[in-house]
Amino acid sequence: MTTKTTTGTTPRLYGRDAELDAVAALSERLSSGRSGVLLIAGEPGLGRSALMERAVRDFTAGRVLHTRAAPAERHLAHSGLHALLSSAPSPAGAPPPGTAPSHPVRTPGDRPAGGPAPHPPGHETFTGLAGAGARRPATDRHTGPGGLPPLGHPPTLPPPSGTPPTGLLDLLERADRNRPLLVCVDDAHLWDPLSRAALGFAARRAESVPAVGLLLSVAGHRAGAPDFAGLPLVRLGPLGDRAAGALLDDLTSGTADPLVRDALLREAGGNPALLTALARRLSPAQLAGHAPLPRPLADGPALNGVVGGRLAELPPATRDLLLLVAAAHEHRPDGCGADAALVLRAARAAGIDPAALDAAERAGVARSAGDRVRFDDPLVRRAVHRGAPLARRRAAHARLAAALDGDRDRLARLTHRALAAEGPDARLAAELASAAVAPDVRAEPLQRSLALARAADVTPADGSCAARLTAAAEYARLGGRPHRAAELLAAAREGAAGHDAVRGGAELVRGALALRDGPVADAYEALLMAAALLAPHDPEGAQGARFAAMEAAWAAGDSASCLAALDPRPARPRPEDDDFRTGLLAALTGRFGDARGPLRRVLDRAACDDDPLRLLRAGAAALVLGDVAVACRVNARALAAARARAAATLVPLALEHLAYAELRTGRHARARAHAEEGLRTAHRSGQRNVVAHHHAVLALVASIEGDRALLAGHADAALEVAGPHGLAQAASLAEWARARADLGRGMALDAAARLGPLVRPGHRRGHFAVRMLMAPCFVEAAVLAGECAADARTAAEEFAVWAALGGDPQAPAQLARCRALLAPGPEAEALYAHALARHERAGGDFERARTLLLYGKWLRRRRRPREARGRLKDALYAFERSGATVWAEQTRAELRATGGAAARETAGPLARLTPQQLRIARCVAEGATNREVALRLSISPRTVDHHLRNVFALLGIRSRVELSRLVAREETVGAG
Repeated sequence: MTTKTTTGTTPRLYGRDAELDAVAALSERLSSGRSGVLLIAGEPGLGRSALMERAVRDFTAGRVLHTRAAPAERHLAHSGLHALLSSAPSPAGAPPPGTAPSHPVRTPGDRPAGGPAPHPPGHETFTGLAGAGARRPATDRHTGPGGLPPLGHPPTLPPPSGTPPTGLLDLLERADRNRPLLVCVDDAHLWDPLSRAALGFAARRAESVPAVGLLLSVAGHRAGAPDFAGLPLVRLGPLGDRAAGALLDDLTSGTADPLVRDALLREAGGNPALLTALARRLSPAQLAGHAPLPRPLADGPALNGVVGGRLAELPPATRDLLLLVAAAHEHRPDGCGADAALVLRAARAAGIDPAALDAAERAGVARSAGDRVRFDDPLVRRAVHRGAPLARRRAAHARLAAALDGDRDRLARLTHRALAAEGPDARLAAELASAAVAPDVRAEPLQRSLALARAADVTPADGSCAARLTAAAEYARLGGRPHRAAELLAAAREGAAGHDAVRGGAELVRGALALRDGPVADAYEALLMAAALLAPHDPEGAQGARFAAMEAAWAAGDSASCLAALDPRPARPRPEDDDFRTGLLAALTGRFGDARGPLRRVLDRAACDDDPLRLLRAGAAALVLGDVAVACRVNARALAAARARAAATLVPLALEHLAYAELRTGRHARARAHAEEGLRTAHRSGQRNVVAHHHAVLALVASIEGDRALLAGHADAALEVAGPHGLAQAASLAEWARARADLGRGMALDAAARLGPLVRPGHRRGHFAVRMLMAPCFVEAAVLAGECAADARTAAEEFAVWAALGGDPQAPAQLARCRALLAPGPEAEALYAHALARHERAGGDFERARTLLLYGKWLRRRRRPREARGRLKDALYAFERSGATVWAEQTRAELRATGGAAARETAGPLARLTPQQLRIARCVAEGATNREVALRLSISPRTVDHHLRNVFALLGIRSRVELSRLVAREETVGAG
């Protein structure tokens, strides 16, 4: 393995804006003559020292004392204090009295021949009792004339009882108060107990000393220790994806191949030190993707370089016990730790005292939690296991296998035996592979994947190796590890040639991965190929591939490809599969009467099913039938089943289906809760297509709640993935959300412009399953905007055909509302009444409130304010129950226009305006032109102009800008 550094110089800090702000705030306090303390806590490699060095470099207001703890001196009383005091320079730059440095003190710029480059200006290396590498401020920056006598002349190292805890505070009080002083202690938890006590005492009383700041860093597990408890704390976490990517681009000058870049980011897990080590480990050819990456990417030396310091001083028995813990954890890579009883049985059999774990707990490396033993930092666990010699790892797994017995532990025992094996073992491989897929074995998908992968490792060279790797890839996919699944597929490819069943299985996994995180057109082709290859060998697998291909075509909005995927009938289909296939074929071809029987049978079977995939199909069947209440119940059961089976891939998908069903029922708060959870789980399992659908659902929720920034964020995020991956359904939902928000704010013209291309025929036509759901919005927007009357009528008639099919319980009421909007005056009232009657049957506050709002507007324009107020108040309360903030505000404006009291009255200068003038003022304040205001309020532009002149006169203003400021100010005061 090459050790050549292929990356640039030490990069700047990324993703630490909040932490840098906290340090800057401390510096500002010192500059203003006040004192302060800040404690930085974090696990190894997260950048405590880098943040500390940045703080030292940036502090220019005064002097700095900076030292790093020396672990070798942690048992020497007062060694920490002595290191800190030794970092203060003497007046002439000589060593402090009583010390005998092993190397001469150098000033910045001095460099012995052949020696290392000096530190940046302002610092120099000081080696002595403070420990090698301790930083010492340069005399020309931090001392000034005369130096710092009280701190610059420390006594000789005191005896253990020679200095009280107040000693450090006393020295800080005697410091020169003409300039601020920043005291920086890195790894303060490694100081000796007496020094830590003095440091904590001084930190808690720093306010009593003017212009002195203490910046301390400790390991994450020591932040709550008694010496540091109660201090202002900044806790470092792993870098986010964007910050880690920026760091890697800096390290590699942006030359890393995208796939290599993703692998490095994934392996580092947001740890900047490990990311740096991994990037520097690769050769230029490996970074560019021209040479294979090492496996594992983060090996023992790389991991030990980051976290090995926590392990080096542990007793040998403790390290042996930790290796057993790490090896036991290999069987459950995503579990909550190792089985404590198993580890202790194996430890006793190996002659290891269980009390050896105490040292690991004191060091913050591992701890016992109930019946589990777990590492505090996953990187430490990986370092323990990968850093051990292969023979020791095998011995640990062999001890664990010997400590397991009984049929309940069969999979774990066989897995550890395989991990301990020194070469191929056909019998062991067959037993392990059989146990990994056995339905009576209780195991999570990742455990089964590990077992099958290890079975493949010990399988002699034959065709079964590729089959086991492919099965391992499928379980890795179900367990939410798509990248691991792709690696296993790549390993299986070499042995898959000539075996159609194995190749078909590999294409099925590959297509399923692309369906959740890739262009769905690619997924469709891979899944159809899988179906063709599997048909002679695995008819059920072939049918599953066709259903998945249909799902890919559905996401793409390609109804013809949906039919093509479902069309061939298998020779011996299972009844539940055949009913689902037959029902969907009938529905997609417009034969809803023929679809009801088969799809009802699918729902009937779902009542006693616990398979999450079949339940998700049943939920889809319920939506096709228009039974949204049943769809919610079935999808909720699918979610419970997916969670029970720890199917990480299916959980976010079930949440997506459930959120969409809740949205169709009008329960927007529930839809938001499920979509937000789905967003998190889809991100964790690497399913960007599912992420896009959750963003689209959340955009639809935001479109009624009135948060413009949230709506824009979710819609943009959905479209960012939907475009390149061909997700027509997610794109249509996101655009619908934007249009509905425009309509809620009274911007009918904008809403009609957005929806027109999606509803009308043409290449920009929306998704076939969403077009008709958007049609009522388009009709409303087109009528209120006074444009596209012909298109609105066409859309309404097409919607009438669809509503008659019974695919949506809200459709009959929405159809009556559309016809009321398009009808001449006398006919509209009867249609509004009919629409409200149909709403009572269908339920759903939001849609009923929209009809009430339109009816109220119609009554107001007919000069029937009393009747309008009744309808509008009903609409307002329904919108409030639905959480439809933006629609409720529009309804309040309509109520004010009728002379009725709204829930939120206006105060201040705006109270001088009439209801109509106030509505116009608010529209203008939002940036609407006179014509747009006229369209929103259903009045003429001339009327708007007349009222606007009166508004300016009443408020004493001259411009639209002044009006916007006044309205914003009054709204803010009213909201407060």
